[in-house]
Amino acid sequence: MSTSRIAFIGAGNMAASLIGGLRAQGLAADRIHASDPGADQRAKLAAEHGIALYADNADAVAGADIVVLAVKPQVMRSVCEQLGPHLPAHVLVVSIAAGITCASLAAWLGGEAPRPIVRCMPNTPALLRQGVSGLYANPAVSAAQRQQAEELLSAVGVALWLDEEHQLDAVTAVSGSGPAYFFLLIEAMTAAGAQLGLPREVAERLTLQTALGAARMALDGDTDAAELRRRVTSPNGTTEAAIKTFQAGGFEALVQHALEAAARRSAELAGQLGN
Repeated sequence: MSTSRIAFIGAGNMAASLIGGLRAQGLAADRIHASDPGADQRAKLAAEHGIALYADNADAVAGADIVVLAVKPQVMRSVCEQLGPHLPAHVLVVSIAAGITCASLAAWLGGEAPRPIVRCMPNTPALLRQGVSGLYANPAVSAAQRQQAEELLSAVGVALWLDEEHQLDAVTAVSGSGPAYFFLLIEAMTAAGAQLGLPREVAERLTLQTALGAARMALDGDTDAAELRRRVTSPNGTTEAAIKTFQAGGFEALVQHALEAAARRSAELAGQLGN
């Protein structure tokens, strides 16, 4: 990655996080270019990271080995159609836009030879370099390019490869949308703590620190979540009373239905956006 030349098309929050992560890992500023229609955003990123910013996408991709498409899905087609003639067929294209398939990207970018394309679904904790991304590579992506894509996304968290492109819908349901599920639980636990008589700020801090600690226990150990839950659930104790109440309300089934709805909507949006 240290010798790769990377161009970002779109310099919003996720692109800025990736650029910051790459710079923190030691990638030289002169190896990174970016384009964005907003003059203020261009000035901000240039000042923060010392990279070259352009208003014109074609200028940003000149000489690039990797092009990261970080624009909104709704404008992806027009961006790709304008960009395609300026991209040699061997350049690795990495898309972080939700719902746009490799086939759609390849068709919009044009060209005779198959284009190497990696689709990825990061999540918002990537803004703190604590994200997780699912990645899928089309058959034109070489082993070396897979490694480049993995290093790119690893700059903001964990990168996990998928065997089938449709699995990105499940990634969207689990981790792409996942932070919102935890925020909802944090909201509910904080409100319940306040109803039980705690000052709201105390209830919130207790909830947040508990969430952080539980995640660290699950991540850092070699024990799965089910066993960790059993270890803190004493027979006839307070935790068991709460867990039984969750389960009586159909907690597991509700989670399953919610994620199925998110995955289904992801697939629907992919069909709409790809037309």
